[in-house]
Amino acid sequence: MIDRGVSALTGDDNFFEDFPVGRRLRHARGATVGDVENNLVTKQVMNTAQGHWNEHVMAGSPMGDGRLVFGLVTGSLVFGLASQDVAENAVAELGCTGLRFKAPVHLGDTLYAYTEVLAADPSPDRDDAGVVRFKHWGVTHDDRVVFEGERIVLVKRRSHWAKEDT
Repeated sequence: MIDRGVSALTGDDNFFEDFPVGRRLRHARGATVGDVENNLVTKQVMNTAQGHWNEHVMAGSPMGDGRLVFGLVTGSLVFGLASQDVAENAVAELGCTGLRFKAPVHLGDTLYAYTEVLAADPSPDRDDAGVVRFKHWGVTHDDRVVFEGERIVLVKRRSHWAKEDT
């Protein structure tokens, strides 16, 4: 038996059935990248590139003044900003591919996320979920596209998971 109590807390427009191919979304929230996001992950993966750590080296750089944000931080923030709308009813994250870092992101830049549904297919293994492939892209506050990537998510079907009226 499926516990529908938890599903009742999620949105009502982000089940598998709500993702027709071609649907586009502009996600409501933005996030300004600060030292915490950049330093924590960059240090955890031992990325020692001076562009992330050395203000002096970056002054007057062709990449722009100020320290650069590690690309995987940028990608993670864009995926995270999209999650409430596209993965809140996820059963599992199945993968991501095609990550492209299109322009530099600096500390203090604010990121916004957009999504397009590329594919939506029944799960070959489960009747209660479907596989959705999303393209996400991140844009800065000054309209620079800085990130693109695809994400594959196993998403709950409304017919199996939505709270039933009793």
